[in-house]
Amino acid sequence: MKINFIDLQAQYRAYKDEIDKEVLEVMASAQFIGGEKLNTLERGLSSYTGAKHSIGCSSGTDALLLALMALDISHGDEIITTPFTFIATAEVIALLGAKAVFVDIDEESYNIDVTKIEDAITERTKAIIPVSLYGQCADMDTINDIADRHNLIVIEDACQSFGATYKGKKSCNLSTIACTSFFPSKPLGAYGDGGAIFTSDDNLASKIRMLLNHGQNERYKHKYIGINGRLDAIQAAILNVKLKHFEKEVKLREDVGARYSDLLEGAAVITPKIAPDCTSVYAQYSVRVKDREAMIAKLSAAGVPTAVHYPLPLHLQEAFKYLGYHEGDFPISETVSKEIMSLPMSAYLSDAEQDFVVNAIKG
Repeated sequence: MKINFIDLQAQYRAYKDEIDKEVLEVMASAQFIGGEKLNTLERGLSSYTGAKHSIGCSSGTDALLLALMALDISHGDEIITTPFTFIATAEVIALLGAKAVFVDIDEESYNIDVTKIEDAITERTKAIIPVSLYGQCADMDTINDIADRHNLIVIEDACQSFGATYKGKKSCNLSTIACTSFFPSKPLGAYGDGGAIFTSDDNLASKIRMLLNHGQNERYKHKYIGINGRLDAIQAAILNVKLKHFEKEVKLREDVGARYSDLLEGAAVITPKIAPDCTSVYAQYSVRVKDREAMIAKLSAAGVPTAVHYPLPLHLQEAFKYLGYHEGDFPISETVSKEIMSLPMSAYLSDAEQDFVVNAIKG
């Protein structure tokens, strides 16, 4: 049996007529940047999340960068985040000359350990970026409470959790600012790079819209130093189609994730733990296994693709050597990075394919 790690082709086939129609409308209009397709998407994203402002941009990375730029983060500022995430989370901090201050993760959720955040706060701390990893939100109420006590801003890195819920509220509407990614493999994915920023703060929204368009407040008049961070109309058109079907796909992803966990009970893997007040959109279905390389080799021989998210925590990456962290500083992140592996996951993964994956693990 041939199994795709993420079956994007099956999804395209499901919505092909709608997607083709939307894309051809953009081509016929020749309005390739902004326009009504983007306006429709932003309205749809706000309706879905409950955030007052949803702002399409060029990628999840640029969404994070723009959020920090809107807060005037600069040299000498400190931003608290986790070392167990994709590099973009900390990369954007460094690009602005600020300092990433890492806090270890919780061993069950793989999100930032909220009990360790306050110890990392200094007079230079300006914001906290919790990462809602693998599709489950971080403990946002506790993080927001900590931020309020210390006059900090919270930016949810929701690049993997769009569609998830926390205490009945949607990810991307749980803090002052949130950022997500529409990279093709995400639960809501475009056919290229794309992202969005969410806020209910009118002033921040206005500033972000200027920043992503070279800091312009009107054509050729620049209030800020900005970037070219716009989302193109073709990606917006594709996302409009997918957003219409997204809630159905979220339910299918939840079903696949829950079925994996049921089938893997008793196997030599640690399955994801979802908090009682959370749902996960399972951007990845990631398990932990003691001898990961042997398991990957076994699954590969059986025709089952896998991936590792992430094999080396950020504090041990050469790019962040200047921060002065060492092996042993964040033991949970280091342990998980040696054991974590992701299994095939999509809304279109069939029971037969899932059974095949599980049998290969148990075999």
